[in-house]
Amino acid sequence: MNTSAHSFHIPVLGLGYSIDTPVKVARFGISSVISIMDDQLVEKMRGHHCEQAGVAYHHISERAEDHRAKRITEYLNLIHFIVTRQMDELRALPFGADNELAKYFELLPERSPLKIKYREMNAMEPGTLQELVQAELREGMTAGAIDVNIMAKVDRTAVDAAGNALPQEYSDALAAFRGFANSDLTSSVVFSAGYNPRLYNYVEQFADFYPDANGQLAKKLILKVSDYRSALIQGKIFAKKGLWISEFRIESGLNCGGHAFATDGLLLGPILEEFKAKRAELHAALYELCTAAHKEKNIATFAVSPQMKITVQGGIGTAKEDIFLLEHYELDGTGWGSPFLLVPEATNVDDGTLNALATAQKEDYFISNASPLGVPFNNFRKSTGEQQRHERIDKGRPGSPCYKKFLSSDTEFTEVPVCTASREYQNHKIKQLKSLNLPTELYATQLNQITEKDCLCEGLGASALLKDHVPLSHKLGAVTICPGPNLAYFSGIHSLSDMVGHIYGKVNLFNSTYRPNMFINELQLYIDYFKKKVSDNFVTNPKQEKYLQLFKSNLLAGIDYYNGLVSYMKKESGRYIETMKEELANAAMTIRDTPTMAVVS
Repeated sequence: MNTSAHSFHIPVLGLGYSIDTPVKVARFGISSVISIMDDQLVEKMRGHHCEQAGVAYHHISERAEDHRAKRITEYLNLIHFIVTRQMDELRALPFGADNELAKYFELLPERSPLKIKYREMNAMEPGTLQELVQAELREGMTAGAIDVNIMAKVDRTAVDAAGNALPQEYSDALAAFRGFANSDLTSSVVFSAGYNPRLYNYVEQFADFYPDANGQLAKKLILKVSDYRSALIQGKIFAKKGLWISEFRIESGLNCGGHAFATDGLLLGPILEEFKAKRAELHAALYELCTAAHKEKNIATFAVSPQMKITVQGGIGTAKEDIFLLEHYELDGTGWGSPFLLVPEATNVDDGTLNALATAQKEDYFISNASPLGVPFNNFRKSTGEQQRHERIDKGRPGSPCYKKFLSSDTEFTEVPVCTASREYQNHKIKQLKSLNLPTELYATQLNQITEKDCLCEGLGASALLKDHVPLSHKLGAVTICPGPNLAYFSGIHSLSDMVGHIYGKVNLFNSTYRPNMFINELQLYIDYFKKKVSDNFVTNPKQEKYLQLFKSNLLAGIDYYNGLVSYMKKESGRYIETMKEELANAAMTIRDTPTMAVVS
């Protein structure tokens, strides 16, 4: 049962695009997620918001002990203070006026009990009864959650001024987590991008993630997962420590923004079906392990069985799709990310990038290999970051100056890890490539693989600084942005009210580009991914061939599932269903006609 004011949340958007989204939307009951990976950006934004809020700002230097964690704690405390003050100011506003108090209630979904009570109050005659209802409405208002995101695998070991490794608690992920754990927030941390044993073990040290004397959690854990198996395995790891996962946030493997963590051909619909079928089993298994751990540790346990939310995000585009997901799969909420990049009231997109997104075509969005993490990365051809990357190549100076070094992990040419997007690494790698005297075509292909890597640390944060007129880091203002492919169906620049209205079916913000059902869109992305895998592995070994055959069978099983699912889409038109069936049939034909047989080496 979703107890939030809204049935959707805004997921993390890059490093900077949602870094202060709670200041923009939390007072309207909308939950959102802040990235806390870049403490340098966090510190700059803290200075900006202190000035905006009239709060004294005291800079935390990189030379200060535990500066990363302290910067994050102070920033989150500031955001919490600002949102709390906003809510107090909002509740003090009068009813019956065209103000933000009215906006709070008008943005709510129509079936919200608070929205229904608000409508009833507006129809009442002025008097004591109306005033009592108004008091109840003010009491019922809640701010959206100020959640934070940590990419678990981005966990560089910290070093001192002499280059000596510091204790592991100063690593990037652990220090970021400590920054959240020590903050005033009563919200959740979202762990994404894989399993990190030392981070997961570190959580045990913080009491706020265990039940208090009343059986309540002061802070909660959310896991972003790609499938049920991942949820069960990781959930058990935490449960055995006495740590409860309050939400599993399922994300489409490819139909999402940012990094794309593809499954082995498992599609979103069948994944959601498995969660629906095994939800009670998952809850029971984790609850048993968790309470047993509480007993073993001799600490308080839950007063009542805790809630375990299941939500989904990635590629949702219509109110009908949103409602279908919530009702058919019995979900607790949905995530809408990339469309909010077109909403200046909600996110930090500089004017140049915003206008480029607002007028973009479908072909402007593409999956790239730009990420130094070696994971497919959703990219935007018209970004100034892409423009800068090409200009550097044309000038014979590929690669980026590397100042922040969050993604430095390669030691092929150096003792100290460097980033594969850095100028230093790419110079070494290109010299090595030239020495191989490869045929022209093969050389060009491998050269592109080297120079395709781009600096995400600067690029994903620059837009926030540009929009708020905050001094840039090292004068690097090129913007990298990573919207999901679903943004191709939205154009223009929109108000918060209009985007929320689109989610709830009041307005339609789609452009004229034909858009299939979200499940079909994801399926097509997987087919393209599969065909590329087959092409890349044409001369392969039995293990790779087995993987391709598994991928193929999972895709075909997913299509069979969707053919059965369409009969449950009662809100869609007959023509819509027929078109979807035709698209599924064509997809199945394409997959069956794609061979996985290869020349075995």
